[in-house]
Amino acid sequence: MKVVVIGGGWAGCSAAYFAKKAGAEVALIERTDLLLGTGLVGGIMRNNGRLAAAEEARVLAGDDFSRIIDSVTRHRNVNFPGHRHADLYDVTRIERAVKNALEQSGVQIYLKTLISSVLVQGTRIFSVSDQGGNEFPGDAFIDTTGTAGPMKNCIKYGTGCAMCILRCPTFGPRISVTAKAGIKEIQAGDGLSQFEAISGSCKLAKESLDKTIVQELNKKGVVIIPLPEQYHKHDILRKKACQQYALEEYATNLILLDTGHAKLMTPFFPLESLRSIDGFHEAKYADPYSGGQGNSVRFMAMAPCQPSLQVEGLENLFCAGEKIGPVVGHTEAIITGMLAGHNAVRKAKNMPLIVLPGELVIGDFIAFVLEHMKNAGGLKYKFTFSGSVYFERMQKLGFYPVDREKIRRKIEDLGLTNVFSKFL
Repeated sequence: MKVVVIGGGWAGCSAAYFAKKAGAEVALIERTDLLLGTGLVGGIMRNNGRLAAAEEARVLAGDDFSRIIDSVTRHRNVNFPGHRHADLYDVTRIERAVKNALEQSGVQIYLKTLISSVLVQGTRIFSVSDQGGNEFPGDAFIDTTGTAGPMKNCIKYGTGCAMCILRCPTFGPRISVTAKAGIKEIQAGDGLSQFEAISGSCKLAKESLDKTIVQELNKKGVVIIPLPEQYHKHDILRKKACQQYALEEYATNLILLDTGHAKLMTPFFPLESLRSIDGFHEAKYADPYSGGQGNSVRFMAMAPCQPSLQVEGLENLFCAGEKIGPVVGHTEAIITGMLAGHNAVRKAKNMPLIVLPGELVIGDFIAFVLEHMKNAGGLKYKFTFSGSVYFERMQKLGFYPVDREKIRRKIEDLGLTNVFSKFL
């Protein structure tokens, strides 16, 4: 029994990990030389409603995956505008920690491997092949190729290639397994309202900033610096993928978070303007390299899928992360990867697929996103546990604030305790 995961971001790593836990032989295929994708420049966990999702995931699947992240966490319980009790992990150390855990679990990792073709017969995928002609057969497949890139999309919808961590010019473009398998994706520009968005933050090299800023950042995890009025950036907020940060404070201040680099919470900021501000006279972008002008474009192609995360039209293809819809965040990628990985093994063993019930915030979230994917108007939203329309829904339904004991009892009553950590 073999599960093949294509795409090594947070969703792909989670899918591979939990497919292995369920008993499959797992191949994880990533086109670049590093795992985690945008997780290499992200770093924010457990802020706002993400804490509830993380607590549910812990009871559903055990602590071991979350402990990987905790091992490289720099700051805990950090508050910043619009967000509470965030954990900030070290983006310079996270990839090695995740890769070690996957290798120790027995996942086979293939880096610098760009999948270019898919063998489909009827409604089943039998194998995928890379550009070198190497074939990867499987009983079930998981598409976690994401929605950012290729470079032509950043040129068409953005301000050109942002030279971001995805590095399309070096490792090749994003290639969707769903599309290669003949399934029509939901794509920006296909007669729909424009739902693509720009990645929501940049990274500054700490050594390029004033020492007093760095000292405060290292100590507190957050630094907030008021902007001169001429640099207020309200127009940028509506372009952000991360609508949970589209708040007034982010337009009128420079907000920095310590994730190893100095995470600047804006899609881009003109370098010449940034360098005119005290403490930033020698500022240099670490990611993306064109952060003074633009950022990468996301949500370009998403897969139609069921609440089990099975792709519609193919019986043994699943998806996770941004492939399911315009979802934002590492937690969101991890929990969908967890479900897709487990269900892929269930499909390979001809077992009933799990659909998480609406009594759980994870189940409600997936159902809410997929319902909005059915109409063009719903595509204008970005979905995350940490803000915007879904966080508002969480609060109305009583999922937030978080009651850990209530979560534990609810999952126990549903008979789902440790369901994703069990060998099938």
